[in-house]
Order: sequence, then C-alpha cells, then structure tokens
Amino acid sequence: MNEQRKPLALRELGLVPYAEGLALQVELVKKRRADEIPDTLLLLEHPHVVTLGSSSDPAHVLIDQAERGRLGIELFETGRGGDVTYHGPGQLVAYPILDLKPDRKDLHRYLRDLEAVLIAVAASFDVQAERNDGLTGVWTKMGKLAAIGVRVSSGWITSHGVALNVSTDLEYFGTIVPCGIPDRAVTSLERELGRAVGIPEASQSLVERFADVFLRDIIVA
Repeated sequence: MNEQRKPLALRELGLVPYAEGLALQVELVKKRRADEIPDTLLLLEHPHVVTLGSSSDPAHVLIDQAERGRLGIELFETGRGGDVTYHGPGQLVAYPILDLKPDRKDLHRYLRDLEAVLIAVAASFDVQAERNDGLTGVWTKMGKLAAIGVRVSSGWITSHGVALNVSTDLEYFGTIVPCGIPDRAVTSLERELGRAVGIPEASQSLVERFADVFLRDIIVA
C-alpha cells in the first residue's frame, strides 16, 4: 500500500544568524511535539559560522578566536550529531522539523533519505553525486558537496538538517577540518558547473526533491 502524502509547511527565511536559527528550531520542535503545527521545512542561509556537533574534536577548528573575529566567523556548540561544520552565505541550509512517527522511526533511514534528496538535487543540475561508505553526506569526484547533521528529540521530532554548498566561498572551509575528515576536498554546485548558481534555483530543486522522497504536499507558510 502506498504511503499517504502528508502536508509540509515551507518557510524560506533568507539570511538568519545562527543563534536565531537555533532558537527557532527549539520553538518549532515544541510546537510540532504538541501538534500545534504541521511538519515544517526551513530554508535559509547563515552568516559565517563554525558549529560543533556532539562528536566534535576541538582540534578540528584550525583558527583561534582572534582570527575568527578578523574573518567575522562565529563559533557555536550545537545539539546536532556529527563533527565540525562551516555555514556561510551561498550555502543552502535546510532544517526539517518532522514528526517521524508512526512509520519512519528509523534514524538510519532518515539520514539515507536526506542523502537521496541531495543526490537528486545535484542530478537536477546534471552533477553526479553519491554516498560515501561509512560517512554521512554527499560527495562528487571533486569533493564533499553537502553535509548532514541532525537531531531527533523525544517523540521522534527532527531538527537541524543539511547544508548544500551552492555558491559558497570554499576558502572558509580552510578554517576547519570539515566534518573531521582531513583528506577530502569540499566542492559546490558553482565549482562543479563552472557557472553562477543562485540560492533560489537550488531551493526550488531541493523543495521538489524533498517532497518526492518524503512524500509530502508543500504548503507555503
């Protein structure tokens, strides 16, 4: 029997400071747990920020506080899984606030579904991306295209999510060991294609592929 498509509220927020993004997710998770809102997908960009996941090694942040200040990079510890990541302008961040009950209570499946979304987004730009055995995220031959770091709270409500490099200044990744993997390059859609790619173009593709993989009907919030 086919799964029934559920509504998904879409909120496109533009450039959002990381602290505000965290606070919004906490608020929405509480509301979703109380069934006050439908499943929601937040799309946004962050100003320059380095985030530390639950399994981060502080040594993977390669610059000190003074240098971060000079470059305008904030530093946050966060409640998601994973190691060190960078967010910045030109990177499309998606935070799904989903109730995985009753039929998707499987963290491994959730991560693989997010990878499937990102692989399909890349394919929509004629970029071949793939999984990497033993690692979470999406890669091309040129490097890591998208990072994934999620949190699933009590009640199987998701937060945090994925970061897709669209037109990101890749030089900023030199300030960290991305996701704790020292020997892998980082790439973007612009680098792969050799042309400009806008966040709106990538956002439209991600929304469509997310709806396909998670069987959702999009409602613009």
